[in-house]
Amino acid sequence: MEENSQLEFYWNKIKARAEKLINAVSFSSFIEDLEPTDVVNKKLVLKAGTEVVAKTVAQHHLSQLKEAAESADIGLNGVIIVVDGSDTYTLDEQPDAAIENDLKPDVRFTFDSFVVGPGNKFVYAAAKSVAEAPGENFNPLYIYGGTGLGKTHLMQAIANEIAEKKPSLKVVYTTSEKFLNEYVDSMYAKKSAGTDNEFRFRNRYRNVDVLIIDDIQFWAGKYGVQEAFFHTFNELFAQHKQIVISSDCPAKELTTLEERLRTRFEGGLIADIQPPDIETKIAILKRKALEKKYILPDEVLAFLVRNSDNNVRTLEGRLNKVIFASKLHEEPITLQLAATALSESVDNARTQEEVTSESVMRAVCAYFSVSKSELVGKSKRQDLVRARQVCIYLLCDMLALPLVSIAKEMGRDHSTIIYARDKIAELMRVNDVIAKAVTDVKSAVLKQ
Repeated sequence: MEENSQLEFYWNKIKARAEKLINAVSFSSFIEDLEPTDVVNKKLVLKAGTEVVAKTVAQHHLSQLKEAAESADIGLNGVIIVVDGSDTYTLDEQPDAAIENDLKPDVRFTFDSFVVGPGNKFVYAAAKSVAEAPGENFNPLYIYGGTGLGKTHLMQAIANEIAEKKPSLKVVYTTSEKFLNEYVDSMYAKKSAGTDNEFRFRNRYRNVDVLIIDDIQFWAGKYGVQEAFFHTFNELFAQHKQIVISSDCPAKELTTLEERLRTRFEGGLIADIQPPDIETKIAILKRKALEKKYILPDEVLAFLVRNSDNNVRTLEGRLNKVIFASKLHEEPITLQLAATALSESVDNARTQEEVTSESVMRAVCAYFSVSKSELVGKSKRQDLVRARQVCIYLLCDMLALPLVSIAKEMGRDHSTIIYARDKIAELMRVNDVIAKAVTDVKSAVLKQ
């Protein structure tokens, strides 16, 4: 069903009931010739020919049309009267015209509260640029990176910045899961109710200035929602509306997404968030502690950082445990208190200071029974590839080295290092053998 015919369907349903509520003369003079043009905020937009007609309908028949819309049982709850070229009867003047039921970005997630380091300064700058001029710079902006590195923070910072600096723009922040659920609900409602609820779903996401969708990797294999987003993307892009997307991997690796979607993502700016180095982790911890009105000694910060993974949420969780222990025991935060709270050894933290790229590579070679020349060589033999990927992952995880330095150590390029790191991180979640290998090698490194 075409959109115009769908609007006519809504209007005919409403008119049939309005005719019983409005006297015949008024109905034929003012109501009959109104033209449906859109649906906004569950209200049918009706265009009047003149301001006189619009004023008469607004003053004398709006409540009756609202009652007719509600009783028509088509999912609408009222009407909006507009006149082309009018300064009074415009869509912008209607109250509550924003899209309903969208997720509200966390107000704490701003650009000011985002800790910038070597691994995220590029994507931070890109996000700031998009927020300053939506639809003009980098469209779409595609942000990717591992779990807990700050993707969601940046996505919501964009939404919050635009809402504050450009309040006239309609911004929708949502997750891929919510978008998918709404799509499925619209399909189910269409079949069960016999009306085209899909039109309202499309209209909801196409009448925005900025669309921000988090974690689109969850659409893998779900071709119906991919089709719906493909058309939404095209419509917004053609109107120079800003689109921001995040995922846990580069667009080219979303092999279960349709090729035409991936190519559109790659047509904008693709920016990755790399794991934070030690200095960035410490800066993050300091900021989080200050937000909770705590100042931690440097040795405690170093302890929390060295024993953590690259997930910022994990880092904050460790901080929260230490702060809770301090409150519980009514003791100042010391290195020993932190170690006790986390049930970890202070000596183990100091041991980690001695970890080097050489010690990691030596432990990997011993575990997989390969030589260093084979580890950094060009052979594509499966066992060597896996040992190489594990080594890259541990170098990223255990050392505060830039990725370019790790690439130089391993004789690879920057993109290969990112791929290997993310590949092992993903395999560890689903493959117990790989998870055990990484854990065993890491333990061997710390015991050297």
